[in-house]
Amino acid sequence: MKKNRSQLRAAIGFLAPNLLGFLLFTAGPVVFSLGASFTNTNLQQTIPLRFNGLANYSELIHDKAFWLYLVNTLYMMLGLPFAMFGSLWLAVLLSRKLRGISIFRTLLYLPSFASGVAIMILWKALYNPDFGPINETLRHVFNALKIHADSPQWLQSTHNMAGLDVEHVGVTSKQFGLGGRDAMILMGVWIAIGGNNMLLYLAALSNVPEELLEAAQLDGAAPWRCFLSVTWPQLAPTTFFILVMSIIGGLQGGFETARVMTSGGPAGTTTTLAYYIYSLAFEQFRIGYASAVAWVLFAFVFVATLINWRFGNRAANEM
Repeated sequence: MKKNRSQLRAAIGFLAPNLLGFLLFTAGPVVFSLGASFTNTNLQQTIPLRFNGLANYSELIHDKAFWLYLVNTLYMMLGLPFAMFGSLWLAVLLSRKLRGISIFRTLLYLPSFASGVAIMILWKALYNPDFGPINETLRHVFNALKIHADSPQWLQSTHNMAGLDVEHVGVTSKQFGLGGRDAMILMGVWIAIGGNNMLLYLAALSNVPEELLEAAQLDGAAPWRCFLSVTWPQLAPTTFFILVMSIIGGLQGGFETARVMTSGGPAGTTTTLAYYIYSLAFEQFRIGYASAVAWVLFAFVFVATLINWRFGNRAANEM
């Protein structure tokens, strides 16, 4: 009995630092934000603290900015399928047994070790409408093809490929074009293609049974048919995992890019819900309302995950 108690104390001693950190820096803030969402908590303390029930959530429903930034968040998630496809395509190329292939794998994954802020600053320079390399290349292409068109303003433009309005949730022909939101999508796809998703697909491809591929080839299946009928079904669990994590990350993302590259502009077109929460809490000091927005965002993430788990998991198991 004494020995068991001694082992229990030792175990608690080892677990205590991690448990204490979890309570202080994770569980504590979560509980605080939930409570604050039902109050008028303000960091400036210009008004007396009081419990206001569902007032924050009621205000959120009628908050035009919230719905505009939700549309921004969903629009920027349009790059997720392209990022997943690019990661899979790159993984298939790098899974070939060629001499020196490990060098290419290392070089393609190397940017993932770089600081996210450094990469965003680099892309901000690339997108410069006056002397950025992207627009300089476009000008040369336009001149070579004798096309009379202005280069995109990228991060300085409110235009977008869907024609989303700036002031209202809707579509207008005046906003069709390339702008800040599209620049964010292109950058996000480029960063994601050679990142962790590629590694996950590489690991999954290495676990595809060789005998299945050989059997398909003996039956006369072409390489593309082998991929669709043999390889792709084996990748279903990995694809499902990447899809779920990508959707969660997309709903919660956009803060770093907006903070570093555009400060949410122009005209709020690159402001996502994550950046809106930051702006409410630490620029406008409305902690109570920011907490309400954060919990609504959590609800969106939770529902999206449940839908994916309900339908996506079943589809992955059936493949």
